[in-house]
Amino acid sequence: MSPTTQMKSTQAMVNKPQLQLGSQGKAVLELEHLLTKLRIYRQPAKGIFNKAVESSVKLFQFRVFLPADGIVGPLTWQALYTEAPVNMPVLRLGSSGEAVATVQEVLRISKHYGGKIDGDFATLTEKAVRAFQKSFGMEADGIVDRETWTALSQIPRSYDPKTFLT
Repeated sequence: MSPTTQMKSTQAMVNKPQLQLGSQGKAVLELEHLLTKLRIYRQPAKGIFNKAVESSVKLFQFRVFLPADGIVGPLTWQALYTEAPVNMPVLRLGSSGEAVATVQEVLRISKHYGGKIDGDFATLTEKAVRAFQKSFGMEADGIVDRETWTALSQIPRSYDPKTFLT
């Protein structure tokens, strides 16, 4: 995709309406089709943002490390179109915080990390990231960038819909 085409498609995503429970219309139909393509939504598309659509949105958001609030805003639209996490921080040795803890959790699930989930990107985490990257055929640089976040999002994680009830 050329930079101009990519910019136009990004602008189109940003211009999408916010959708949530109760929304109706063409944008909801489009949302249902995108979720169906990702094998997350398995109902007939009706253009009505009901509980089934909301549950599918929450699952998708969870998979791409977005807050699973069931509201489709600009970041969710962008993630739907790119089929990848968006707006994630680049993490490396010395990073810390919730995003690092998330990486550690996913690396534990994928059997690449056996340390504590403490949110500190120390040597053990870096080693695990390198091993994970190598297993995905990526450059094993130990840095969690967009490509690594995308690979991490492919690891199935436990999703408990009750966690996201509002």
